[in-house]
Formats: sequence, structure tokens, C-alpha cells
Amino acid sequence: MKKYSLIVMACLWTAISCVQSTRSRVAVLTLDVSGMGPIKSVGVRGEGNPLSWREDYPMSVLVQDSLYTVTITGQTPYDFTEIKFTVNGQFELEGKDNRRLVFTGDTTYFRGRFNAE
Repeated sequence: MKKYSLIVMACLWTAISCVQSTRSRVAVLTLDVSGMGPIKSVGVRGEGNPLSWREDYPMSVLVQDSLYTVTITGQTPYDFTEIKFTVNGQFELEGKDNRRLVFTGDTTYFRGRFNAE
């Protein structure tokens, strides 16, 4: 019985020690959508809570029909995440790779243009 207890404890220790610790990440995203006509909604989709690939995480207007922004805070063990922006519910960069948002320091700043790699 003692032998089985040691095996179970060893398995538990291995499982626990493999878990990566999470860190709080803050990302401030700014998106240029100028020249695209009337904008009804701008959002971001991606991996990891609070983002989702199923629905937009809404961005706020800085300059109507031109610049939008959002600050996202989440917990992750990873040093990057993948995202794509949406305008009026349509994904950018159709058929192309997702954008890779690499976390740098306490707060990561990203400035991009819709559909521009």
C-alpha cells in the first residue's frame, strides 16, 4: 500500500510542477481604420480570456471612422497571443496568418492598420 501511495504522490507532484504560473498582462491596442467609410463597430478577436474567436471584444472610438482603441487585461502563462481585428463584423487579413501580439513588460502597446500586415 505504501508503494502505491508513493507512486500517486510522485504523479501528483509531476502534474503540479508542469503547470506554468500565470502573469497579469495588459495590452493597449490602437487600430487605424481611416478611409474605410462609415464604421458601425470595431473589435478584436483572439486567444485567451477575455478574448474569443467567436465574438468581438469591442474597441472604443478615439477619432470616429479613423482610430479605435481598447485596453485588455488578462492572466496568461504565455509570452504572446494571436489576434485579428474586425470592422463591421468582418475579419481582417482573410486567408492570412493571425497577428502575433508579443507581450513586453508590464504593458504592451500595439498600433496597427486594418488589413495591413
